[in-house]
Amino acid sequence: MQTNEPGSMTDGSQLVYPQSWVANHADYLYNYAIARLNDAELARDLVQETFLGALERLQGFEGRSTERTWLTAILRNKIIDIYRKRSSGLANHGHAIDEERGPDDFFNPDDGHWTLARQPQDFARPADDPLLTKEFQLTLRACLDRLPAMWLAVFTMKHMEDESTDVICKELKVSASNFWVIIHRAKVNLRACLQKNWI
Repeated sequence: MQTNEPGSMTDGSQLVYPQSWVANHADYLYNYAIARLNDAELARDLVQETFLGALERLQGFEGRSTERTWLTAILRNKIIDIYRKRSSGLANHGHAIDEERGPDDFFNPDDGHWTLARQPQDFARPADDPLLTKEFQLTLRACLDRLPAMWLAVFTMKHMEDESTDVICKELKVSASNFWVIIHRAKVNLRACLQKNWI
């Protein structure tokens, strides 16, 4: 909700209110960052950098989106930079469980479905218990943190950011075939970790 505080006019003739960014958007941006980085201090720093970057680019804001959408896009780019730095030179490093197995060990080559021996087991806990949901989120986060940096970056961009393969490959400088190997290995390792620590 906008206040009657003085705002700044943008090139798109839309008023923005930098003085209310912290009150209106800081919590949202922090939660966005922490969910993708799992580092509270880094998340706080990136939110501050986002506000500073937005102030520097204020005249470039064309008003085609809301303030929150614009600020989130700036933060998202900063998070991708972190992914890039963490994964730089790590595409072929970092061995996790089951890395040596090929796709045919897990998936039927005819239809792409799980093989009978490797299909995911049902979770033996009710999904509607809030406490168990929170515990599951903690377990999932711990499993994600065990992934090599490149795998985590690819998995997060694909399944949390819902980015296209082309964008991920361009941003992280990986080939399409390498992308599919990484996403496969990340999923297999996450599944194994969750089955070991949650089921």
